[in-house]
Amino acid sequence: MNIHKEGAPIITISLVFALILGGSSFYFGAHPVLCWILTLIPVGFAVFFMCFFRNPKRTPAGDAHRITAPADGTVVIIQEVEEPEYFHDRRLQISVFMSFFNVHVNWAPVTGIISFFRYHRGNYLAAWHPKSSTKNERTTVVFRNEDGTEVLCRQIAGLFARRVVCYAEYEKPFKAGEQIGFIKFGSRADVFLPLGSEVKVKIGDKVTGAETVIAELKKTNNQ
Repeated sequence: MNIHKEGAPIITISLVFALILGGSSFYFGAHPVLCWILTLIPVGFAVFFMCFFRNPKRTPAGDAHRITAPADGTVVIIQEVEEPEYFHDRRLQISVFMSFFNVHVNWAPVTGIISFFRYHRGNYLAAWHPKSSTKNERTTVVFRNEDGTEVLCRQIAGLFARRVVCYAEYEKPFKAGEQIGFIKFGSRADVFLPLGSEVKVKIGDKVTGAETVIAELKKTNNQ
């Protein structure tokens, strides 16, 4: 199992705690049951973190017009909304909720160049809360594809999430399915598309990041 680089420090700390607590208790002659408890608890946390920070290989299915899921999880929102931060107009929002047990890597939903990036400090409302997209810690990344169409992807921290990691940089090119970041411990990823985009999923669908096509953009006349 591949472990994501974002999980290496916390896994290492858990194993060090297991070594220190377990080793010290055995060395100082504590009761054997206590020794094993002090050893196995941090080892158990390390195993949990290994599972949480798993980094599976994916076969990207998107391109400049096919939009793939930015994360593993469940589609919880498909609706037309006013996007207030960048577009300032009506857009089609598709949101994927990541449970505690999903892979928490985030992938670029479309092939393009980063035309906008911003990090916001914020609160930690539950990721399904209506105000989480504007109140929680989050990053906003806008991709401009080959014909100038822009797609916005927003990473949103959840109730237990305490850090949003994003690898986006202004004018940096990304291919659909490349990793753009990681959200630690429960979160949501939103995608905002032009109206008229063809939706390929429905609410309640389970999607696989980088592989499940969730929508398709209209091509311009010169494409």
